[in-house]
Amino acid sequence: MRLTTLAAVAVVLVLIAPATAQPRPEPQREDAPRATALSVNAYGIVEARPDMATINVGVLTMGQSAEGARAENARRMTALTAALRRAGVAERDIQTSYVRVSPRYQYRADQSPLINGYEAQNSVRAKVRDIDATGRVIDATVQAGGNQVNGVSFGFQEPEVHVNRARRDAIRVARERAELYADALGLRVVRVISVSEAGAAAPVSLGEEIVVTASRAGGGSSPTPIAPGELETRAFVSVSYELR
Repeated sequence: MRLTTLAAVAVVLVLIAPATAQPRPEPQREDAPRATALSVNAYGIVEARPDMATINVGVLTMGQSAEGARAENARRMTALTAALRRAGVAERDIQTSYVRVSPRYQYRADQSPLINGYEAQNSVRAKVRDIDATGRVIDATVQAGGNQVNGVSFGFQEPEVHVNRARRDAIRVARERAELYADALGLRVVRVISVSEAGAAAPVSLGEEIVVTASRAGGGSSPTPIAPGELETRAFVSVSYELR
């Protein structure tokens, strides 16, 4: 796993007045220690290969009647979901995402549209936890009668692991920057005054639509190639330090 850390830093220096200061304070001695507050905004980035894919696959069928289109669609969708399970996708990872039955129209000049058939569509969203099997799972659905592959997205099964690494990197970067500015000012970092998180989340990559033809997914052909790449997880923090 490759880790990359970047930082964006905003710095604010503030002289901290003594807590006992009055509206008309006594003159301070020249050698009295004065504290400076330094605010640093930083972020960490962790780049890692995703370990899970989510695919959206389904069946589009047509018929002369709504029931005919629906029945054929149901038969092929039953075969498609069975193929997903045989390919290793757990039942809990298969979820219906779209169901539709609607008429098809024939449009004629200067006349009302004419219904000339019906179409039925059913799609499921499936999580593929063995990301290297994604192409083979897609092909299995096409071989089982599926004719729609509406996209693939990538993510992590345990996103918090990557979020926490990004958080640690952000804190480390903030500390390094604080020490750099303190050294440039002839001061040193004494303590942390406050820490706040501006945001942290593991991303989900939304892929483009994949077109898979029946001939391409036929027996003996290579699996549909899938390239998961890497995802960036970011964490943003704001840390205030006391310098003396």
